Formats: sequence, structure tokens, C-alpha cells
Amino acid sequence: MSAAKALCALVAALALAPGFACAAPRVMSLDSCADQYVLALAPRDSIVGLSHRAVSRDSYMRDAAMGLPLRRATFESLVAARPQVVVRLWGGDARLSKALEKKGMTTVTLDDAADFEGVRVNVRKVAAALDRRAEGEAIVSRMDAQLARAAGAGKGRSALYLTPGGFTAGAGTLIDAMLKAAGYANASKAPYFAPVSLEGLVMSPPAAVVLGLFDMARAGADRWGPGRHAALQRVVATRTAASLPASVVGCPGWFAADGARMLAEAAR
Repeated sequence: MSAAKALCALVAALALAPGFACAAPRVMSLDSCADQYVLALAPRDSIVGLSHRAVSRDSYMRDAAMGLPLRRATFESLVAARPQVVVRLWGGDARLSKALEKKGMTTVTLDDAADFEGVRVNVRKVAAALDRRAEGEAIVSRMDAQLARAAGAGKGRSALYLTPGGFTAGAGTLIDAMLKAAGYANASKAPYFAPVSLEGLVMSPPAAVVLGLFDMARAGADRWGPGRHAALQRVVATRTAASLPASVVGCPGWFAADGARMLAEAAR
């Protein structure tokens, strides 16, 4: 037991009023993916800082982020916010991490989860640091329930994930885990993220196409897209099973199970 928890237990034992509890630790997140975990797990009044992307369209928890302080991932911001726990995936740099250690702040670094077990680990890691284990288990249980409902819906059909930038996702990605959770076989043979072969897609189209991030595509910005080639447009128009929003596929979080559920519902 840490010194802080020991002190909390002692004060609670000595308190005359029933139901006494120590306040939740002050917490700050340094990037948009860390924001989701902090917003889902921390009491609202304990959140002293989120990244500026917490309220963006691709933030799964953006509604919960409204009204909370948005800060940059700088040492000055951290000193001003005085968090006790800092959560990050990619936010900040090596110098900032060292500065956090010197200040005695607890730093929770999320893993770039490539499967749902990795997501469970991330949820439980943040939940433990915030002393919110019950809330963490509730999130894991909800995710697992969605995965159970989605299982097998795709009946082994091949599905290709496709972004506006012309990329797909293969083995070693959470997208791959999402497709498999919904009962689809990933049509991409290349691991990780790779450009789609236009010729291969047109000559040997998959049974289903799963669009991702198309809700964030901007006219003229994403120059590759279904409308650029007539043959590709026909494949996408006739074989699209679902279009997954950026808020579901943009970060390695429990909400990837929402994507599996969407795919399962589209298959039925």
C-alpha cells in the first residue's frame, strides 16, 4: 500500500462521519486517446486538464469533455494544473516524462493496443491509478458484452477496411481485431497499415468493404477516395457493409467494440 493510500485509510478510520472518503486524485491527460480514458474513468471534478482535441469531432467522449479545462502537453501547463496522475499514449516527450518523475507525479502510459486484451489492460491500468477499479470493470464488461453479441455475424466473409487516404489495416491492428470480432475475415494480407492496391481491389473485390474515417474526410484534402476512379466507386457503392466513424476507430479504446457491433448489425 502506498503512503498516500495508507494515510487515506487512517483518516477514514478516525473520521466520525460515516462514508468518509479521500478525494480522487487530480488527473490530466496529454493527448486525445488518453482523454477518452480519463473522461470515462475519472470523476469530473478531479479532471484538471485534457488535450485540446478532447472536444473534436473524432473524440468518442467529446460530450463529456465540454466545459472541462483544455491544456497543452507542456511542462508549464502541468505545473499550473498540478495533477497527481498524468495519462498519456503519445502526448509529451522524453523531457516532459523526466520532469513529471522529478515532480513526483504518477504517469500512466497507455499501450497502442492491437487487440481487445490490450484494451482491457489499458482500462485496468488507468482505473487502478485513479482508484476506480469498479468503474474500469464496468467498462470492460460492457465491451465484452458487445463483442459477444457481435461474434460470428460476418459468417467468415472477407472484408476490406478502407480509409479516405487509400489505406487499409491488416494483422497487428485493432481494426483487424474488430473485423474478426464481428465474424469477418480480413481481406488485407499485409500486416499493420498499408496502401490499398487499386488494381487488386477492382480485379478481386472483397465480399464487403468497411469504410473508416470517412466522416472526417474533407473535399480536396483527401485526394484518394471512392470517387476518384469509376471502377473503385462501383466496388465501394455495391459492397460497403458499414462506415465506421473516426470516434470509434481513431484510438485504441473499448469503443472499438462499438465498431464490431455496427459491423455485426450490418451483416444481419
